[in-house]
Amino acid sequence: QVHLVESGGGLVQTGGSLRLSCAASGRGLSNYYISWFRQAPGTEREYVGHITWGNEFAEYDPSVQGRFTISKDNDKFTVFLQMNNVKPQDAAIYYCGAALWPYKSATIYKYWGLGTLVTVSS
Repeated sequence: QVHLVESGGGLVQTGGSLRLSCAASGRGLSNYYISWFRQAPGTEREYVGHITWGNEFAEYDPSVQGRFTISKDNDKFTVFLQMNNVKPQDAAIYYCGAALWPYKSATIYKYWGLGTLVTVSS
């Protein structure tokens, strides 16, 4: 069982920055990939990026590549999503999910947090 809690969402201006956190707990965490997804109203939950506990490798969707950075604090089992140069299309509820492989399809993930809302103003 993996428990995830997102935080850090809020209102950000276009071009601004925001950092989201995903606090993870549970057994066998080191076996899981932690991925960030987002879901805007009326759309499917879409992959943003992921990181593994065992190394610093992170992968990103092209829509956020170069603007978003995923990092982690191994001691605190927390994963961060640094959002820079935020665009209006980044507005969504952001979720972190845990899976044994970094699937890009949200339907495969068993463990999710409740999400944190990011609103972007122009």
